[in-house]
Amino acid sequence: MTDSLNAELLDLALEVARRAGDLLRDGRPADLGVAATKSSPIDVVTEMDVASEKLITDFIARHRPQDGVLGEEGANSEGSSGVRWVIDPIDGTVNYLYGLPSWAVSIAVERDGETVAGVVAAPMRGETYHAVLGQGAYLDGERVQVRPAPPFEQALIGTGFGYVRERRIGQARVLHELLPQVRDIRRGGSAAIDLCDVACGRLNAYYERGLNPWDYAAGDLIAREAGALTGGRPGIPASTELTVAAAPGLFEPLRALLEDLGAWHD
Repeated sequence: MTDSLNAELLDLALEVARRAGDLLRDGRPADLGVAATKSSPIDVVTEMDVASEKLITDFIARHRPQDGVLGEEGANSEGSSGVRWVIDPIDGTVNYLYGLPSWAVSIAVERDGETVAGVVAAPMRGETYHAVLGQGAYLDGERVQVRPAPPFEQALIGTGFGYVRERRIGQARVLHELLPQVRDIRRGGSAAIDLCDVACGRLNAYYERGLNPWDYAAGDLIAREAGALTGGRPGIPASTELTVAAAPGLFEPLRALLEDLGAWHD
């Protein structure tokens, strides 16, 4: 029963992520502008964020009306089935606003609080990542694995920055200390894609402070199913405070350094 339900949930997540991705790719207005802001004037919401979330939540309501939903743009219902959908209708909204390709639809499905399926659809890459708990991670149907851990000084590490000035000051301080110790840093603008890039070996590691569950839930599962270790501060799962993902052997020293550098606070 567990396996069949997880498979059903994955199939639904894949289908609705595809539909939302098609809407966002094909329906983006030429004059797309900011519809609202969140944490600061540069933390934006577009009309397409709202339209994508509505498409996804309407789909879930038709197919799984008893399930709960948590969405970035306000969808929040408890449900009664023990299943909850955690949705980012556009992860990388600023990229989407500017016409940059690194944005994705991120959908995770939890059962009794545990993430059991995750889909990250990146239409401008022509790629869809998915994972089911205990069954590996896949890119367009082909299994993926993390890249083996390199020496720390040869690691390519992804990160991201918040939209509040005080947080950015702290993140810049951490970056100032970290950058000379590694091969290089990448900032792609979509946490979901960054986590999937760890999963398929395009990044050795990724860390960020300030993510919300909808940012990392699907990508975290995909990275773990590809062989990565993920977490937050030592002994704590990935959270808004800090999210880290890397291959075994790199995860441990990176997390220890981030802890020493105070990457978990502003």
